Amino acid sequence: MTSADGTPAGPPEPPPDAAAPASTLAFVESPVQLLNVLEWAYHTARRSGPHPAPPPGAQPPGAPPPGAQPPGAQPPGAPRPWCDGVPRQPGARDITPLAGDLLVVVLAPHDPMTRGQLRRMAELARDQGHRLRWEEARGGPMAPVGTIGGLAGPLRAARRVVIGDPFSRYVQLLLTITRARELVVVDDGTATMEFAGQLARGERLVRWHRSGTRGARDLMFAPVSASMRRKLTPDDRRTVEIFTAMPLDAPPGVTVTANDFAWTRAAHGPPSLTRGTDLVGTSLVETGVVDPERYLEAVAALARAHGATRYFAHRREAPDKLRRIAERLGVEIVRPTLPLELVARRGPIGRTVLSFPSTVVHTLPLALAGTGVTVAVCDVDPAWLTAHASPRAEGFLAGVTGSAREVRRLPYAPVPQPRVAEGTP
Repeated sequence: MTSADGTPAGPPEPPPDAAAPASTLAFVESPVQLLNVLEWAYHTARRSGPHPAPPPGAQPPGAPPPGAQPPGAQPPGAPRPWCDGVPRQPGARDITPLAGDLLVVVLAPHDPMTRGQLRRMAELARDQGHRLRWEEARGGPMAPVGTIGGLAGPLRAARRVVIGDPFSRYVQLLLTITRARELVVVDDGTATMEFAGQLARGERLVRWHRSGTRGARDLMFAPVSASMRRKLTPDDRRTVEIFTAMPLDAPPGVTVTANDFAWTRAAHGPPSLTRGTDLVGTSLVETGVVDPERYLEAVAALARAHGATRYFAHRREAPDKLRRIAERLGVEIVRPTLPLELVARRGPIGRTVLSFPSTVVHTLPLALAGTGVTVAVCDVDPAWLTAHASPRAEGFLAGVTGSAREVRRLPYAPVPQPRVAEGTP
């Protein structure tokens, strides 16, 4: 496997920036959420000033030619210090005007791969001039108490709060404190589609891949979840905006703003293209939705049919599953150090990118607009689903595929059916 980011090696955890008051607080728990906060900040700044979006494929002002090493850049793999003096991409300050007084709070997770990507996304955010506050929100039994207590003052003072995961119990607890008059939800992948639908229908907030049963923790958090749903319902005291790349209908009173990945296109690329085909992995096995053996067979069938040479792993994919994919197919397993939209935009990337139903079938066509890359999506055969998959899983995955724009649809991967012993009815 190529570089597995998130291991103990690499830069240390970033220290919190100076705790100056901020009118806008953003809470993120994943690299994709932080990327979409940067996209929202860029969009908001452009909307408030004369900063036209660059055409697809345009080079950033002052950026080196594709493939050239920026002046002062460190060698590949060298750690960069967590300080304000890190080398910056030429033109980065020029193409990303700051969106007011923004403080990004990272509620750090346990997963090492996610932490590694968040560290590098935090570097990019600081390169753009944003302030960050890294919270070890899950660092021990008393960590949530300390985190929530330390953020209570800034939350009460903030005029606007941006969140990346409305299903997060941590975020739901934090929002019980805020008096913000503006709430913004940025994408946390395809879950945004389910969130918008549940909000419109007045349903309780629950992730699409969760079963319908409610455990003791769900019952305990029910009042908090209900409070969260009320806060995300606009009224005469509060506005709500969803900043999204997903196709969805606006819940009553909610403003939906399109995320076209303008910052990603402006600050990165265009990429060089390889002659091969790349395959994007998913965490459908890890979330208990798809049977592991059926998934491996589907990946093998797609790789053979389309000549895939690289497999871009999802940050939550299990190492043992990735090892089996590498051994069975002989493909290169890539563990991205940044969200795939940025990795693909920086390149090199295949001329064709294959994926199962996931966020990237909506975001990659936007991030790679004008580059000539074809994004193709393969449906998940209902026969691949586990017995424990949520009843909503089949319909949700079909909706993710069916609503994707600017992608090529592929039929189900030809997965061999299990043999039936002779004499079995």
